[in-house]
Amino acid sequence: MSKQFKPLYVQIADKLATQLKEGTSAFQKPVKDNGMPAFVKPINPITGKGYSAMNALNLSMKGHDDPRWMSADAAGFNGYLVKEGSKSTMINFPKNSEIQAMRTPDGAKIIGEDGKTQTKTVVFEKTQNGKAFLFNATQIDDIPPLEEFLEKQREAQPLSPIERAEKMITDSKAVIVHGGQEAFYDRAKDEIHLPEKDRFENETKYYRAAIHQLAHWTGHESRLNRPMEGRFGSVDYGREELRAAIASMLIGGDLKTGHSFGQHAAYTNNWAKLFKDQPFELSKAANDAQKIATLLLGVGQKREVKQSLAPNTTLSKGEEIAYNNTTYTVAEKKGKTLDVVKEDTGEKFKVKPSDKLYGKLVEARNNPPERELELAEGTEQTHKIGR
Repeated sequence: MSKQFKPLYVQIADKLATQLKEGTSAFQKPVKDNGMPAFVKPINPITGKGYSAMNALNLSMKGHDDPRWMSADAAGFNGYLVKEGSKSTMINFPKNSEIQAMRTPDGAKIIGEDGKTQTKTVVFEKTQNGKAFLFNATQIDDIPPLEEFLEKQREAQPLSPIERAEKMITDSKAVIVHGGQEAFYDRAKDEIHLPEKDRFENETKYYRAAIHQLAHWTGHESRLNRPMEGRFGSVDYGREELRAAIASMLIGGDLKTGHSFGQHAAYTNNWAKLFKDQPFELSKAANDAQKIATLLLGVGQKREVKQSLAPNTTLSKGEEIAYNNTTYTVAEKKGKTLDVVKEDTGEKFKVKPSDKLYGKLVEARNNPPERELELAEGTEQTHKIGR
């Protein structure tokens, strides 16, 4: 491997380690100097899908206040244009298939009667590590204003952030004991302990603390069954705290409650050293944090997010859509009628929004195969986690 190149997970771990040492990471500084959240949940505004934890960390560390990210091709298909000179951000994702050009035995591309390269879908025997290059909405011209996008989200979400947090906690059916001065999870009793709500500065800070402890609660053997041993301040204890911290940030970004670093400043040096010595530990922690967030947010929450995005239901000239083991190209658009070319046969036909194929193409364009990367994976002990 070239000394000039580092795998993406190493690049992310190195950058986060530096931020932790400088005290500028989103964990330590959840609100920017401009008053905006340090972590903004990245999302593809075309498909309505978010990005996996490791990719979300990478994208959020670019510092943009706008949560929208997409490829240059996706931007172009929707009538937007990446600004000249903009630098893309790479993400990784699991790749199970791809569309490839059909070739003759000597390697030449096979060209159809329409003058276009014939293609085929190739399914891989083993999942491969794919990559994509994304641009933030601030790097794209002609995209709708951020406020317009956020307003559509607000209109489609009847519950406030606090109400959504309360619902998530209630739906979890976790046992929560109020009282005392500490917030922690007792894994022996499988109980979350929190001070009374009025002991917090405001409701939002109460729910941030509750979400963090709920993240620990998912590690119980009856749920995600994570190793949760080690004394307070130990490396093993710190690994669990890292998982809960990332998960809390993901969940807070989804619910829009934000997150707080709490009493975990003691771990920053340990985490920074861990990322430098064993950079893949961040990938494993992010993978576990994604599982935590997925479990707690649940299918109902995912459905709410999808509904709130008002996905694009129109097709535009120039779009190339992979569907049913071939590629459909929108060649022309006259009013509501499209001229569509089926590339494997070269067949050309007209499609209207009322046609079944039109809806199938929109669905295939808005819901491509999952492209997010989910990277696999002292003597004194305490039952209290997350103090």
